[in-house]
Amino acid sequence: MTKRPTRRREPQVSTGAVDQFLRHVEIPYLDGPGTRSPEAWFLGSKAENADEFERLIVEAIRDQAFWRRNFHPGDPALVTEAVKRQPEYVQAMGVLTDSYRSLLGFLKKSMPFFSTRYQGHMNWDTAIPAVLGYFAAMLYNPNNVAFEASTATTILELLVGDDLCRMLGYPLPDRAACQAGAIRPWGHITSGGTVANIEAIWSARNLKLYPLAMQAALEEDPSLAAARDLRVRSPIGEAVPLRKLDVWSLCNLRSDDILALPARLTAEHGVSPEVLTRALARVSPQSLGMHEFFRRYAGELGGPPVIVVPATKHYSFPKAAAILGIGAVNVLDVPLDEDARMSVPELERVLRACLAERRPVYTVVGVVGSTEESAVDPLREILALREQLRHKGLDFTVHADAAWGGYHASILREDEDDSSAGRTAGATRRAEVGFSRYTAQQYAVLQEVDSVTVDPHKSGYIPYPAGALCYRNAAMRDLVTFKAPYILHAHDEPSVGIYGVEGSKPGAAVAAVFLAHKVIRPNETGYGSIHRKALFNCRRVYARLLCMARPEDNFVVVPVPRLPSEITGGDVAAQIQFIRERIDRRDTDALLADDEAMRLLTELGPDLNILTYAFNFKHPDGRMNRSLALANRLNKAVYEVLSLKPGEDPSGHPLIVTTTDFEDVHYGAVFMESYKSRLGVEGPGHAVTVLRSTVMNPWLTDFGDDTFLDMVEREFRRAISRAMFRDSMAQVFEEIDANNDGLLDRAEIEAKFRAMGYGDAEIHEFLRTSDTSRDDVLSKQEFLESFSQLLVRTSFGSRR
Repeated sequence: MTKRPTRRREPQVSTGAVDQFLRHVEIPYLDGPGTRSPEAWFLGSKAENADEFERLIVEAIRDQAFWRRNFHPGDPALVTEAVKRQPEYVQAMGVLTDSYRSLLGFLKKSMPFFSTRYQGHMNWDTAIPAVLGYFAAMLYNPNNVAFEASTATTILELLVGDDLCRMLGYPLPDRAACQAGAIRPWGHITSGGTVANIEAIWSARNLKLYPLAMQAALEEDPSLAAARDLRVRSPIGEAVPLRKLDVWSLCNLRSDDILALPARLTAEHGVSPEVLTRALARVSPQSLGMHEFFRRYAGELGGPPVIVVPATKHYSFPKAAAILGIGAVNVLDVPLDEDARMSVPELERVLRACLAERRPVYTVVGVVGSTEESAVDPLREILALREQLRHKGLDFTVHADAAWGGYHASILREDEDDSSAGRTAGATRRAEVGFSRYTAQQYAVLQEVDSVTVDPHKSGYIPYPAGALCYRNAAMRDLVTFKAPYILHAHDEPSVGIYGVEGSKPGAAVAAVFLAHKVIRPNETGYGSIHRKALFNCRRVYARLLCMARPEDNFVVVPVPRLPSEITGGDVAAQIQFIRERIDRRDTDALLADDEAMRLLTELGPDLNILTYAFNFKHPDGRMNRSLALANRLNKAVYEVLSLKPGEDPSGHPLIVTTTDFEDVHYGAVFMESYKSRLGVEGPGHAVTVLRSTVMNPWLTDFGDDTFLDMVEREFRRAISRAMFRDSMAQVFEEIDANNDGLLDRAEIEAKFRAMGYGDAEIHEFLRTSDTSRDDVLSKQEFLESFSQLLVRTSFGSRR
């Protein structure tokens, strides 16, 4: 089949005059099919691509040197050969070399994110093009706070912002459509999801209060006299003068209607952006502060406006509320359903209470890939509920915190190369799966939310720092700048740095995203391929954990995501047996050829590719432990075995995971009681300790006989055995520590050991070797280390 040429799009990086500016500069294109070899995208767990990587890094250094030598080549050199021969220079270079090598050695105590054995936080290998882009731009040290400090990387940020919007599903209208009034999205790079979320709340706050400020300006500022009769669509759909609306109605106008007001004042009433900006500055919360603004203009409200978030919210939301003067107490948590997603009935209850109390809602946040449970909130139902409540007079923006899940949207984006369909039609089966039905439905409406946080430095496999915020309506950015709505002329410089929270930020991060997107397109054959493979591997891990414990084992493991049969009320035992026989421990090729098994695999596990789970144990008589406290203790002990302590050599850890706690006060009774019941435990206690594995490696299950899944099971079994042994010793310590001061004195130890059957000689030897500080007391650590050795020497089990 002859490959058809890729269509080259006109770069779409802004609207109006910015496009005119870019016609006068040569810019790179960010489109085309990219590449299709994941093996070329990463350095590799054994640095298999080290030669190619080194060659390209050296090329960047040589290119930088060439640039410097040829920039006004007649200028004098500062570091002459004579300087290099001076003793001070030689000594300085020697110190640099030695210090550098010392640093290289110390850095090896870092987490081995690249390894298949690291299954902890949201981090894996970084993509070669991303690292190269960062390194090359870092040598120029651009600062994207202003165009004059980033004449190249500002252009790249505009291109990258468009590419992220396109990946998320926001349509990018062409120049003619924009001139006809089409809404255009806009995105930019931040240092991370925290800053992006704070900016999203900042813009939502300013949007909500903008009509109040506009009404005040129209009433008080003579410079806006020509626009005093400005009419808007009320919450019930009537065209009315903005000055006549009450405060509640002003707080519930449609977002696009609000964002269109500045352009309307210019087009319909002749008010320039500069005049409007000066008038609003006198009455806006940006200038007056929240306390004075509400005192003057919002006294009629039934209570302070709120942000509505799921219990799985990121900490950046209460932080944003504190920074912006909203108040963390006005961040309302919505409890979860049994699948760790925002409960829609609970959301409706919260929103209807706001409506009844006349408390405006700044925004409702839906998490697209929570960082603990990997859950995708029900965006489709959140948007439908907003539409329903709009007709009752309550409106708000919807923000998607897709810091983790944003790049997964690439699974749904078609390849820009027209020949992709022909290539994939006869393709062989690959070890990958797509979204579950539920998750696909939520990603299908992602383009309808008002703003999206996405982190390239998470599931984009790009170095830190690289977050992003994308707006459905580009005018949202004007709400978080202190300048007039930005209108450029052909000779003006484009700017990104005037928008948002940050001032200085590295242009190198933008270059990293640009080159990564250029090589690994954010569509189905680029990033989409990586994430489908990661989803496949995560579901395989889920199946192994689900089936790992045999009847004779003294433990069970319970993944947080429920089985499809548990959700629908089907035969759970039969489904687990099907998974044992047709999915777990099955050859990958045989699994891929089994259509029925693959259909079920697609629906198994978490919404995305972070998996949480917990262990529980059985008593010697076979009864399941019912104590939540003891189950939590076991899981913390397993984590202690499978985690890296400060200063430890990472190579000594065959498997690394992380942990978190689910708390009643945040998660709500429905989720907590459901998971406790499945784990087989009950109170007292207000938190469940779970373990967490993030599966980002696309090749995780592609090995030979000693597979990753077998290694995971082997190491978990060892960790459980060690944890239970260590926990039994800890219980002995606690029994001896009668006064609960965390220390054992000689008398306590002697009395307990004699009761346990030890002789004076053994007790004396134990105290001699364990009391390393020679203070006649033992800490818990001293006791556990020595007692474990004593148990081995004396076969403790036969003495009890």
